[in-house]
Amino acid sequence: MKLTVALRRLLIPGIFHTIYHLVRNRVMVSPRAEVEWSRLLKIGRRSQISSFVKIKASNGPVVIGARTDIGCGAFIAGHQHGVEIGDDCLISPNVSIIGVNYRYDRADAIIREQGVKSEGPVQIGNNVWIGAGAVILDNCRIGDGAIISPNSVVSGPIPPLAIASGNPAKVIFVRR
Repeated sequence: MKLTVALRRLLIPGIFHTIYHLVRNRVMVSPRAEVEWSRLLKIGRRSQISSFVKIKASNGPVVIGARTDIGCGAFIAGHQHGVEIGDDCLISPNVSIIGVNYRYDRADAIIREQGVKSEGPVQIGNNVWIGAGAVILDNCRIGDGAIISPNSVVSGPIPPLAIASGNPAKVIFVRR
């Protein structure tokens, strides 16, 4: 971890994040949330970040649209290609949105020592509802109006207005 990132995490109390985002963008960030102070983080107007949410944008961009609600205990981590969440989204409690993956190409080397890779951006469209405990992995695209059921693992594209469920998440119904 870079020294500047460590200092920002340790020295800036949560209440400053709350006040800064409330004044700047009318965003309600809980003082109990861990939101990194980074130029790579953009949060849209009237969004809400609940308690115990962790948003890490030191290694890549994280863009959260307007009027998006992020539930308690959610984790969002951008990397090289970043994470984009659209407007009017509902991110339920304990959802993980991860824009990076470990390399595991070589069987003769320890996985931790092989580094990380980012295949592409995580893109979540407008008006998307992601159920509690769902995991959204690197290089996923979720279309506008889609619903991801609780505890699903999304590892590929989900079309607009689809309801997806399972591990890996598969489309079970398309809304009309």
